[in-house]
Amino acid sequence: MVRTDLSPQVQPMVIIVDDDSAMRESLGSLVRSVGLEVTMFASIPELLELGRLKRPTCLVLDVRLPGRSGLDLQRELKSANIQLPIIFITAHADVPMSVQAMKGGALEFLTKPFRDQDLLEAIQLGLARDRARLENERAFTELRDRFETLSPREREVMARVVKGRLNKQIAADIGISEVTVKVHRGSVMRKMKASSLPDLARMADKLTLA
Repeated sequence: MVRTDLSPQVQPMVIIVDDDSAMRESLGSLVRSVGLEVTMFASIPELLELGRLKRPTCLVLDVRLPGRSGLDLQRELKSANIQLPIIFITAHADVPMSVQAMKGGALEFLTKPFRDQDLLEAIQLGLARDRARLENERAFTELRDRFETLSPREREVMARVVKGRLNKQIAADIGISEVTVKVHRGSVMRKMKASSLPDLARMADKLTLA
């Protein structure tokens, strides 16, 4: 998929996929009426041409579509580890279908005709979740970038510090002086922007160092 570099703070996007043009236009008008940007498609191949958006996104997806179904797309996204809030809509619901959609991680499963408010509330929830996901991803990327500025020796020291090893123990572990350990430890705290040892330990836990 094509990559679009947008931060989580930009205008969120609602994507509607429905092969019924009248329903598609009606849903688009509803979403725009609450000030949200919307993009609409009649089929999954059209949607996939859009690419992967780096902004809060929510997908309103008809279950029954020409060619690949909405459930097929849900499985494909999950297999590709693409986390996208999905709200399924359908005029022909059955229990196994709705169970399959919800087990696959769907945010909501609405049967036409549904209340406008139900859809809008589901969309707001989906956008909030996707915004949080993007912010977490960005925070982790920044953390990883800070870790990559550490020298190999500083990484060694950090790994032992967060395990609770004392400076003299670390010095004995890796064969350097205690003074040198203190220097590296201070450098690690500064480069990682850690305010305390527990703060550094939390960072290490996110980086799976501890």
